[in-house]
Amino acid sequence: MEDDVAARVRENLTVPFAEKRMFGGVSFMVDDKILVNVRGSGDLLVRVDPARSAELVADHGAEQAEMGAGRSMGPSWLTVSADRVDDDEQMRFWLDVALDFNPRAPARGR
Repeated sequence: MEDDVAARVRENLTVPFAEKRMFGGVSFMVDDKILVNVRGSGDLLVRVDPARSAELVADHGAEQAEMGAGRSMGPSWLTVSADRVDDDEQMRFWLDVALDFNPRAPARGR
């Protein structure tokens, strides 16, 4: 599942990116910052504007991401189940949400 979803991220990402294995999956990096991570299950870990987090959970079926059971990663990180990105329109929506926040996202270590 991870390979299929990662291939679709590659096909739909329209900006230069790098890939790194982390968080048990494949992270897609833009400007040295994580944009999305494709987990082994095919779910996406998406980095979003924390001001939009509640809206994206309520209106688009995302969930607050956790690092282990019950440990929230914070409002900038959402999990989007694989079935919510099973077509290109849905995939592009989540990539666009992440790309919108990427220029304002803190760099690693900040």
